[in-house]
Amino acid sequence: MSELVSKEVHLVARPEGLPTVDDFKIVETRVELKPDDILVKNIYMSVDPAMRPALSNSQTKLNEVMAASAIGKVLESNEADIPVGSYVFHRFGFREYVALPKKDLEVITAENESITTHLHVLGITGFTAWGGLLITGELKENENVFVSAAAGAVGSIAGQIAKIKNCRVAGSCGSDEKVDHLLNDLGFDYAFNYKTASISKALHIGLPEGIDVYFENVGGKHLDAACGQMRPLGRIPVCGMISAYNNKGARSEGVTTLSNMIYNRVTMKGFVVYEFFERKAEFLSDMRGWLADGKIKYQETIKEGIESAPSALIGLFRGENTGKMLVQLAEE
Repeated sequence: MSELVSKEVHLVARPEGLPTVDDFKIVETRVELKPDDILVKNIYMSVDPAMRPALSNSQTKLNEVMAASAIGKVLESNEADIPVGSYVFHRFGFREYVALPKKDLEVITAENESITTHLHVLGITGFTAWGGLLITGELKENENVFVSAAAGAVGSIAGQIAKIKNCRVAGSCGSDEKVDHLLNDLGFDYAFNYKTASISKALHIGLPEGIDVYFENVGGKHLDAACGQMRPLGRIPVCGMISAYNNKGARSEGVTTLSNMIYNRVTMKGFVVYEFFERKAEFLSDMRGWLADGKIKYQETIKEGIESAPSALIGLFRGENTGKMLVQLAEE
């Protein structure tokens, strides 16, 4: 192999508040293969809200390539079960090319779906929604469900799963266009723009009998409003606190309604997707079936080129995405 140069994204300054493009730098590096490495050309890369706290708390190192989930195509390999031409998933994105050992790669076998779906609805995103709602949230048929950030990658799937379970579903989002998407494309029963509506009043309208399950993505004012309207034995699976991620220490706004949890015996529990890994086959069976039946729909917002990766990440916190935000680094 001739010398291969790859562009990659480095964090060069710790952001305060909303990151800016000046906090990042595009750097060219030479790709070096160790004897057992597999060479991958990245095609699609994911950007996710959970990346934000790591930019400020030193988990993401300065002046080093950033991590992200990605899908790429194998260019060189000596491994029989990961041959040249395979599509692979890994967590070393924010770069055009990467050389990795076998243990860091997972072969992606697409059936009748786009490979991009393995970065959202059939990947970690969909698995998070499925596990958070059905396992942590213990969702039952015919319950009342509220999903915040409902037009985002995780929230949109969580709300649709709730509809599959015959629940009444309300969702919040950040624009009137997204309200229309939730109601007319995804089948939500009620949706509102939290930037122009009172969250508490909207929930009284959309779920007048109260909330059985609140799928929490936002925190702050959303959690404050939802806690006050939880039904007895309600559950709050906590997926994220996106409203706090740009705050110092990722601290959320205060919640004044937690006392409602006492006599209503409400459970609030955080979760992470790796808790559900032993049930991945069940998840994939469910999700592929729902996709085939047209019960789950998804939308992608795709930016082009490695240079657009920082602005794509920033765009998440400006609400520029509907559904999953991806960066395409190369042609399939």
